[in-house]
Amino acid sequence: MEKVQKCILTNICLVYQGNKILVIDRQKKDWPGLTFPGGHVEKDEDFDTSVKREVKEETGLTIYKPILCGIEEFKTENEDRYLMLYYKTDRYKGKLKDSKEGKVFWIEREDLKKYKLSLDLERILKIMESDDLSELIYYRKDDKWLSKIV
Repeated sequence: MEKVQKCILTNICLVYQGNKILVIDRQKKDWPGLTFPGGHVEKDEDFDTSVKREVKEETGLTIYKPILCGIEEFKTENEDRYLMLYYKTDRYKGKLKDSKEGKVFWIEREDLKKYKLSLDLERILKIMESDDLSELIYYRKDDKWLSKIV
């Protein structure tokens, strides 16, 4: 079994304030709908710095003490491993500002279902809010994409 493989690293962060959650109405065709801020981990960048940078770029907020609360994994078409690290925090400062990713705003947690959501956002949030779940895994079987939460 080969021990080394290429890995693409990304992050996503739930920023919350009581029952309110921060969302981006993402307009890009590859992943449209409401989502949380996040993006790619740059070469030689540590994970903590990366999630703070992505939230700042996409929302204008500076976050503090993001907590790692889950992961997502799948293999790309090139058989590279793709990992998304899930974070959450209620510690931040600054003023919201929209970005090229889309409009940024606060919504009540229970109102989330009233909006068009990006792919698997509800499942991601379920993991982020759970003490018993930690991973969303996508895999191929019989030429079909399947997933499981563990």
